Amino acid sequence: MAGRTITRADLCEAVYQNVGLSRTESAALVEAVLKEITDCLEGGETVKLSSFGSFVVRSKGQRIGRNPKTGKEVPILPRRVMVFKPSAILKQQINGQPQAEVA
Repeated sequence: MAGRTITRADLCEAVYQNVGLSRTESAALVEAVLKEITDCLEGGETVKLSSFGSFVVRSKGQRIGRNPKTGKEVPILPRRVMVFKPSAILKQQINGQPQAEVA
């Protein structure tokens, strides 16, 4: 089951349709939110969106990898990677499970 890909333009259109801002204001809002998320992640912060999930930046150390074609060992330099951890609520929604009521 392959779904379609949602683009920035799709997000802008959804904001326009649901919030009532102009198309220009909707695009600016979407861009501002994405820029804020990007800036926080670039600074090493975790971005947690309640009922959605968390974007976490992790540091990976240097290690030795292997070129699968030649078998030659190659150093993989230290780097930072971004990981998305979905919330339990999002996982339930994706799997079509009913959500537990909040007491």
